[in-house]
Amino acid sequence: MGFVKHILYTGENEKLMSAAGFFDEMQTSKNSSSPKKYSSVNLLFLTGLADALLWHDNHKQSIMDTRYGNQKTTVMGKLTSLLVFLTILTASAQDRYTQGMEKAFQLWESGKTGEASNLFERIATAEPDNWLPYYYASQVNTVISFGEKDEKKLTVQLEKAKEFLDVAKAISQDNPEILIQEALINTAWIVFDGATYGMTLSQKNAQLYQRALELAPDNPRVVFSKAEWDMGAARYFGKDTAPYCKDVEKALELFATFKSETPFYPSWGKERAEEVLASCK
Repeated sequence: MGFVKHILYTGENEKLMSAAGFFDEMQTSKNSSSPKKYSSVNLLFLTGLADALLWHDNHKQSIMDTRYGNQKTTVMGKLTSLLVFLTILTASAQDRYTQGMEKAFQLWESGKTGEASNLFERIATAEPDNWLPYYYASQVNTVISFGEKDEKKLTVQLEKAKEFLDVAKAISQDNPEILIQEALINTAWIVFDGATYGMTLSQKNAQLYQRALELAPDNPRVVFSKAEWDMGAARYFGKDTAPYCKDVEKALELFATFKSETPFYPSWGKERAEEVLASCK
């Protein structure tokens, strides 16, 4: 449906065309064998009409420009109003997103992890092209799984975390933050039952961290997460962890300068890196 409806004002044209026909008839009659009788007043009147027709032809474009120019002005006004409305609508939606995300983080920080997860999920439903709500819904369910002793409860939490992350991954492919989160899910399984999950998921994690490092070598969470994983593997096999301390130091340097323009982009990891570095000394 268009915004503009062109209206042609033909009333004046029709009057002028009728006068033109009358003038033509007079001219024809003057040249015929039986001319009609016209008074000097009529002739003067018709001559005036002819002049009016000539003026109309000469100024027709100017008249049309004025009419359509006004219409263009009206259309531009409507388009401007529409753009303002859409801007306000977008700002309102962004405000709701911001408020919802802030509320979800508040619930998480206060220990209401179930409510936080549900709110992140509701936000994700309203933001189908945004990977972050799904990412955080996954992370909430992952973090609460560390230390969980009930296998059924753990399974529900980590399967839910994986489902959320799969959606995030479909939205944002080759995202290093998502790869790190996937490795955290695997780590939660390993911590719960290393004998069952250690062999297969440890190898998978090594691949995930390596891929994340290739994608984002200057991402502090990537550098630190890989270093901490490598330290854990070295400790497990009785090897020295000191060589990886320099990677933790590098991560802390990156934390000091890393910035993202995306609201609510992941920013965790610095405090944990400081703790790990302290254990290196």
